Amino acid sequence: MREKQKAFIVGVNINHQADFSYSMKELENLAAACHIEVVGEITQNLNRINKSHYIGTGKIEEAKLLLEETDADLIVFNDELSASQIRNLEEGLDRKVIDRTMLILDIFAERAKTREAQLQVEVARLKYLLPRIIGSRESLGRQGGGVGLKNRGAGETKLELDRRKIEAKIADLNKELEALVSQRETRRSQRKKSGVPLVSLVGYTNAGKSTIMNVMLRRSQQSFNKQVFEKDMLFATLDTSVRKIKLVNHQPFLLADTVGFVDKLPHHLVKAFRSTLEEAATADLLIHVVDFSSPHYENLINVTNNTLREMGINQIPTIIAYNKSDLADVDFPAIKGRNVYLSAKQGVGIEELVDVISEHIFKNPIHCEMLIPFDGGSLVSYLNENANVLSTSYEDNGTKLTVECNQDDFEKYQEYVI
Repeated sequence: MREKQKAFIVGVNINHQADFSYSMKELENLAAACHIEVVGEITQNLNRINKSHYIGTGKIEEAKLLLEETDADLIVFNDELSASQIRNLEEGLDRKVIDRTMLILDIFAERAKTREAQLQVEVARLKYLLPRIIGSRESLGRQGGGVGLKNRGAGETKLELDRRKIEAKIADLNKELEALVSQRETRRSQRKKSGVPLVSLVGYTNAGKSTIMNVMLRRSQQSFNKQVFEKDMLFATLDTSVRKIKLVNHQPFLLADTVGFVDKLPHHLVKAFRSTLEEAATADLLIHVVDFSSPHYENLINVTNNTLREMGINQIPTIIAYNKSDLADVDFPAIKGRNVYLSAKQGVGIEELVDVISEHIFKNPIHCEMLIPFDGGSLVSYLNENANVLSTSYEDNGTKLTVECNQDDFEKYQEYVI
């Protein structure tokens, strides 16, 4: 396990932001996720960020005193810093300086499990590094090892990476990534052809998206190995998982679990994960999962909406799932228009959520009867898996099914309709 480092956190409150204290608390949580113990905090109210040092000279002196008192190894800043700001701060404070973007990149690097996610993080990491490596050799030498761009150790900095080498590396990684993205797009187009609707879970990190998916999978009688990783921590899910959900008295649909968002999510990461997040962009319906127990839940909703808008995902019908309602002072389970109040951990409100999902994606199910010859057992199995079979009876000349199905299947198996 990585040795814990001590740090104090620094933030600038520009024009008295209402959510500033939450942003600083979140920075502390991001630091904790990187095995950093926060031992102090410095904040400053400004109209704009100080171009050369991020904070004013008076705060630099305050930071020096805090360094002596706490014996901190590093200083973590709440915004993305430029190369010159990092260099000036490190010279002035004689300590390693990292910013919010570095923390998030580190967490992503540690949590990425699939090759696609690892490539996406590495591309984002190198693009972040590119403008900061020229003219900051001394600074980078001091930053070898520990937190602050995972896998960038002293050995790597000694190689004197230059712009051309980084750009060549980014090009190679993007080439490999394109092949994986192409495979994902093939799978996506195959799913579209199947006519089964796609529903995507989106929302702030640690809102409970994976928990909702796993509860639905358990109720769908899926095997344990189909479940997705869930844990009470930031960015537990980086790899998009798509699973078929088939619940009693409901037609099946595909459910996608996607990477969670966070305030000030690095631009390069959003860009790198764009292919993964296409599951949200091509969905028939979004489930915006909200941690309703958070006193800042409205801000979390805004961050998610802004990130989706930035990615051009703002025209898809959306249901808001107010999760963790058991920890909020509200009656649940409840449905209010497109809002569903539930507790995924307790498994309460999931049926209500599925009812609302079905209302939106199966607006006009086709109700019909089919008579399938006894040698058409595979079609009977298909309909049981991919339609809502309301009744089954056995006639002299075949199996009679009363079903609710989609338009595609109705047209495809028209010859059996009676």
